[in-house]
Amino acid sequence: MPVDAASAADNDGRHDFDFAHGRWTIHNRKMVKALTDKPQWEEWDASVHCWPTLGGMGNQDEFTTPTRPGVVANSLRFFNPKTRLWSIYWVDSRNPVLDPPVVGRFEGGTGIFEGPDTYDGKPIVVRYTWSRTTTEHPRWEQAFSTDGGKTWETNWVMDMTRVGAL
Repeated sequence: MPVDAASAADNDGRHDFDFAHGRWTIHNRKMVKALTDKPQWEEWDASVHCWPTLGGMGNQDEFTTPTRPGVVANSLRFFNPKTRLWSIYWVDSRNPVLDPPVVGRFEGGTGIFEGPDTYDGKPIVVRYTWSRTTTEHPRWEQAFSTDGGKTWETNWVMDMTRVGAL
């Protein structure tokens, strides 16, 4: 591959999640039950370790927390160089089945990833938003939409603090 082509490939979005590699502590704030008239929030801390996979075309992380002993979760992220989009999957030990992916990209320093899913048996759209990724304190948010993306309810926020490199 010519040097110019290699440089273009390196800037096509495949490195957008490189910031996540390493070890993190996470402060979680999540609705106990989303999409209700009277939301209640719970807060807890967790740890994440993230590393590259597929020769840098993806990464995965492992999420654990002492407040939920035995629960382990993974995010799996894969970059498609043809579409320049990331697909993100979530799975946890309580129900070890991959959730449907959310798909998107970073623009202007913010990553937006969306996809169809169900919640309490009803169709929804899920959105993950990544922000502050150039800092030592990135933020991830999850939101649900019941009207096809016209309005959103943020129901989970993770504020991350780097505690170590890979």
